[in-house]
Amino acid sequence: MKQQLKIYYTSDVHGYLFPTSYADTQEKAMGLLKCIPNFKKDENTLIIDGGDMLQGSALATYCQDHSEAGFPQATVLNQAGYDFVTLGNHDVNYGTSYLYKYLEALDATCVCENVLDAKSQTEKFPWTIKTLANGLKVGIVGVVTDYINVWEKAENIKDITITDPFIAAKKALEKVKPQVDLTICIYHGGFERDVKSGEVLSKTSENIGYKICEELDFDLLLTGHQHLLIEGQLLHGTYIVQPSANALNYFEIDIEKVQNNIKITSTVGKPTSSPETELVGRLQPVEKEVQNWLDQAIGKLNSDALAEEKLAMALNGSPVVALIGEVQLQASNAQIAVVSLANTSPGFHKAVTMRDVIATYPYTNQLITLKITGAQLRRVIDKNADYFSLDEQHKVIISPSYLYPKVEHYHFDFFVGIDYTIDLCAKAGERVTKLLYKNKIVQETDEFTIALSDYRASGGGGFPTYQDCPIINEGSKEIVELIVEFIQSKDEINIPKNLNYRINQTCV
Repeated sequence: MKQQLKIYYTSDVHGYLFPTSYADTQEKAMGLLKCIPNFKKDENTLIIDGGDMLQGSALATYCQDHSEAGFPQATVLNQAGYDFVTLGNHDVNYGTSYLYKYLEALDATCVCENVLDAKSQTEKFPWTIKTLANGLKVGIVGVVTDYINVWEKAENIKDITITDPFIAAKKALEKVKPQVDLTICIYHGGFERDVKSGEVLSKTSENIGYKICEELDFDLLLTGHQHLLIEGQLLHGTYIVQPSANALNYFEIDIEKVQNNIKITSTVGKPTSSPETELVGRLQPVEKEVQNWLDQAIGKLNSDALAEEKLAMALNGSPVVALIGEVQLQASNAQIAVVSLANTSPGFHKAVTMRDVIATYPYTNQLITLKITGAQLRRVIDKNADYFSLDEQHKVIISPSYLYPKVEHYHFDFFVGIDYTIDLCAKAGERVTKLLYKNKIVQETDEFTIALSDYRASGGGGFPTYQDCPIINEGSKEIVELIVEFIQSKDEINIPKNLNYRINQTCV
């Protein structure tokens, strides 16, 4: 007897429903509304999402701040007929109460095995079995990276416990496998090893997709989080896929079971030329509100502060970094500020709009102030130099580890308020050849206050040193809000010249 199952899979949509990046008003080949017209659903079809739906786009930000807008994400998923979702780490950025309201509006079933009720320590979103019309029994387990515990503000997850996803997936698989014909794990996480060569890419437990395939025996592993397109392939007997972020694509997966033999194939689906018409009409009012909100002028600069190519900015600095650095220094009264830019950060025009701010700083990060010693400061600046490499001609390039398996320009920091030199020809740990504060050499035992995002303060991006730094002020406002307040504080803001560093790339 032959039984077939089709799956449409998306992940890391980040609230990008409409075909726009919100950095401008041009229509793009992206957005969930351009993907779902391709979903052809019948009684033997499942539509699944891998998490990170509630945060990211300007639409998502606007809806969180304007409760009357509701949850357009749920409207689209319901209309498309989604059956199952798991949670992403960004889905708790606005707190669990906001998440629960979203899930109440959603018709799909949430499965996320390693999210427990904090009091009862029982699974809030346990595994489930779906029996298709053709009789095929499918066991579905969801898990999310437990690095939520590292990144997220405690008050946002105070009523839940996030446990080890591998242990949770293993226990669930042991229970569900004897009862079903096919097992699926929806994992909001990626791969710690190269899926082709097995080369170790990360030694942290943020991503454990390779371990899941190597040590467990799910038939299908649906991954996300890394925003890396991984086309369908077998890995240690488990079929794996991972779509890109922001609904740039999706997966169409075909599964055929004949007796005890399971065959899985997949194709990468592309957005259509036009979005789903009926839903566009229903959601156009809130999208119009978002666009109007983005085009609001909030202040004026003495000149444009636009971003350049990533390597050029990292080597030479940028007015957009100088401006954000000044925002963080004034808001925190710290001596030093650490500024990180998103992978895409266009910068600010002379007449600054909300679109400039949201597009340039799309994160929900809060500003944290720490106490840091001179020795610790030198250590994090040296670690930051990992962003650079020298090719065979001794020409400086961006280190491949920041580009693959996931593009991570946001893990490069600019340090505002100090004067320093990095020598790329020196070995790691000895690359900081000059470090001054107010023209005085920084000693190992000196102490400073340093303002940075809560993500970086948590050690995110491979900076565990910050975890050892005492917290001076946990902050109460998001950096985006501080940027807006700063720009609105004067009739015209002069862009500061506060970046004083040099990257030495000439090796003798």
